[in-house]
Amino acid sequence: MGLLEEIHRPEDVRSLGSSQLPELAADIREFLVAAVSKTGGHIGPNLGVVELTLALHRVFESPRDLLLFDTGHQAYVHKLLTGRRAGFDRLRQRGGTSGYPSQAESEHDVIENSHASTALSYADGLAKARQLLGDDGRVVAVVGDGAMTGGMSWEALNNIAAGEDRPVVIVLNDNGRSYSPTIGGFASHLAALRPGADAGETAATAPQTLFENLGLAYIGPVDGHDLTALEETLKTARSLERPVVVHCVTKKGQGFAPAENHAEDCFHGPGAFDPVTGESKASATSWTEVFGSELVKIGAERSDVVALTAAMLHPTGLAEFAEAHPDRVFDVGIAEQHAVTSAAGLALGGLHPVVAVYATFLNRAFDQVLMDVALHRLPVTFALDRSGVTGSDGPSHNGMWDLSMLQLVPGLRIAAPRDGARLRELLREAVDVSDAPTAIRYPKGPVAADLDAVGKCGAMDVLSRHRGLGNTGYDAEDVLLIGVGSMAGVCVEAGRLIAAQGLGVTVVDPRWVKPLDSAIADLARQHRLVVVVEDNGRVGAVGDAVVRLLRDADIDMPVRTFGVPQEFLEHASRSEILADIGLNAQSLARTITPLVQRSSAADRDDDRSMPLHV
Repeated sequence: MGLLEEIHRPEDVRSLGSSQLPELAADIREFLVAAVSKTGGHIGPNLGVVELTLALHRVFESPRDLLLFDTGHQAYVHKLLTGRRAGFDRLRQRGGTSGYPSQAESEHDVIENSHASTALSYADGLAKARQLLGDDGRVVAVVGDGAMTGGMSWEALNNIAAGEDRPVVIVLNDNGRSYSPTIGGFASHLAALRPGADAGETAATAPQTLFENLGLAYIGPVDGHDLTALEETLKTARSLERPVVVHCVTKKGQGFAPAENHAEDCFHGPGAFDPVTGESKASATSWTEVFGSELVKIGAERSDVVALTAAMLHPTGLAEFAEAHPDRVFDVGIAEQHAVTSAAGLALGGLHPVVAVYATFLNRAFDQVLMDVALHRLPVTFALDRSGVTGSDGPSHNGMWDLSMLQLVPGLRIAAPRDGARLRELLREAVDVSDAPTAIRYPKGPVAADLDAVGKCGAMDVLSRHRGLGNTGYDAEDVLLIGVGSMAGVCVEAGRLIAAQGLGVTVVDPRWVKPLDSAIADLARQHRLVVVVEDNGRVGAVGDAVVRLLRDADIDMPVRTFGVPQEFLEHASRSEILADIGLNAQSLARTITPLVQRSSAADRDDDRSMPLHV
């Protein structure tokens, strides 16, 4: 690793001579490619900010000067320069370095900023706090041009510009991309500033910019890979006693040819890859790919189906649809709120929009789902990728709120497929709904093997039945297991383990979890205990909906719900986290079996307890 081995804190970077910096930059790139190729992670964004991060740490003094990264996936170099090299052998894995800034890791990480377009608002508040407290340390926000497509960035700029005597340094990392090429009028404005610009060009000679029109100082554009120019420019920005934008032009994936040359930007956040060729090591078909391929087929059959993405065309599986129907895909930038209301407009205009978004990012657009789509009973389908526990991306990326949040929305219907076949079926059913919004949620990673039903109960699939040893044919069975989405297969295995103890078990998949099928009530009457298992926070989700359904049907039935605890889960693999929180077959069987035995004993003694809802 050469010079990188000698870097343990920002002071070590500042002590180097200028002639040593290119060697350190090369060491960092070599280290990042080697480390991330093994674990996966955001390699492209970080290769593009090597020189920029070095310059930031040479000009500013973290943690006295606050460095904020938006989004935080471009902070790997920052982590290396602040003493966290050892954790990269387990990057995004349990016990290793987080993929985003983490206050628990270092005093140099101010915010855990993995949802884009927020750093400028943090910076505005921090600068106001420092001014009131008499602290003259600088607040520096590193913001990608992709993050500038989000509305919060402009709300924050409006306030930052009003503080003429409140210094905030906004470092605009302009690489022309978010996941994909940055779109919109602002991207065009930045592009117009780049051609022919000299490194270190100042506001006095640059074309008039939108930032200057807002009342902000502007410096640039500066070559984001020229360390000398970067340092000089950042020193100038630091000396100003007012808000300033430093426009740095960088190249995503700089120094690693496969990442530089890949037009589809598969190196934004890949899984494990070959460090020489860049070839992916992934082989299994993903849930995302199943969704994407089926939507292409639907699009070929129905000209009214259109798709929207918030700057995530490839990650959400819409690239194939865009290739087949380029005029029917709309990338709105990192602007989930706008995406949802724009979809509402498309639906009002007679089309059926499919909004493909990570489940965690739908949180940002709840008001628009509720008031702009559902209030008007519009046929918009939300395809919620990465639902449930996602694991390696850490607490902010777990899609553990959508089932609770969307339960509140009148008229909206939610589907949760258990496997690829059901994803295809339910997607088609969702886009066939013409009088209400729909949502379909599916997890991250390889798609589950198809699990066929052994029967039907109403619209629900019965996945397995095991008669209890003591059942003469007239008695109620012991437990009804309701497996939601990806938890259905886990429930089948748990049911087999419970049945091995001589207990009667029925496992069902509701398919549609809002509204619930009324047949659940009839089926519950045939059992002594109802168990709901879901890959979502337990509060207000499907388990609570089942309790309400049974209560409304005057069924006094013990119900036990299993789901994700209402806490922010640290990064680890999905399987590790599911095991930790008891959402695997073995844990479920160990917990449910004594509950069933207790419930059966109480039933035999005709001493039914109050409903158990834990």
